[in-house]
Amino acid sequence: MNTYQLEATPREVVGKKASKTIRKAGLIPVVLYGQSPVEVPYKGALSKGEAVVEIGGNKGVVVANLLVTNENIRNLIYTPHIYLVNLTITGGKSVKAIVKDIQFHPVTDAILHIDFLEVFDNKQIVMEVPVVLEGHAEGVRAGGKLNLEMRKLRVKAFHSQIPEKLTVNVEKLGLGKAIQVGDLQFEGLELINAKNAVVCSVKLTRAARGMEAAATETPAS
Repeated sequence: MNTYQLEATPREVVGKKASKTIRKAGLIPVVLYGQSPVEVPYKGALSKGEAVVEIGGNKGVVVANLLVTNENIRNLIYTPHIYLVNLTITGGKSVKAIVKDIQFHPVTDAILHIDFLEVFDNKQIVMEVPVVLEGHAEGVRAGGKLNLEMRKLRVKAFHSQIPEKLTVNVEKLGLGKAIQVGDLQFEGLELINAKNAVVCSVKLTRAARGMEAAATETPAS
């Protein structure tokens, strides 16, 4: 998985009104969810732009409210690739993170908000990884059409083991056949999707069905 360098600054003012002003200035509000558990008092002050969300007792997830520029974030979001983000916060703090969630404007598709999740070398994470089909399927050579049903699969692994893409070989995929999640295995990865979910399939086209029917018709005597 490739890395993406991103700089952020602490956000001191929160709320809907402040968010509108921030976006007009070409900035995007983001939240970084940090290491859990953290042994600090609930709502205790950690540093500028940070707070603690209660999980149980005095344990919680460190939440940092930050700002990034729209220009710096575009190449991270509008891409088919996945990245490990090297997030550098003004003041010297630097963390590794992945994109957890993105909110888009329902009409303009402008980025409204992003959630990042801090990751660690010794803890597994769950990410969606793009699926790429490889090879010329037998079913396609027989007149079928290859359909990619799932463009991404959810995998669980250490971030260092997560690949840029999941390559699925379809050479032996026959007409009317499908490859399900349970049929796939990738070294070091655990697939989280339902095992019976169809990843890709070869379906008989209408034209091929007509040709097949014509070929089986018995000539009139």
